[in-house]
Amino acid sequence: MPEGEEAPDAKGMSVTGPYGGLVWRKATASTDHGACLEFAETRTGDVLVRDSKDPNGDVLVFTRREFAAWINGAKMGEFDYLVA
Repeated sequence: MPEGEEAPDAKGMSVTGPYGGLVWRKATASTDHGACLEFAETRTGDVLVRDSKDPNGDVLVFTRREFAAWINGAKMGEFDYLVA
């Protein structure tokens, strides 16, 4: 999603700071208690990940290929042991 584009749902949000103007989203299954990750897409297609409790904190940056590899692993249950 291009920088500055508005989020199509209530879970999206824009913030200021080093990644200001990006639309950050969290899963619709997330709770309002702050136990969530948020994701944004840069103009170059990288995927950013941050802790929703600390929107001005550290941000992890992944290429689309890296993020796709993680998503595919999660879909196959490779990380289920982390939440069991």
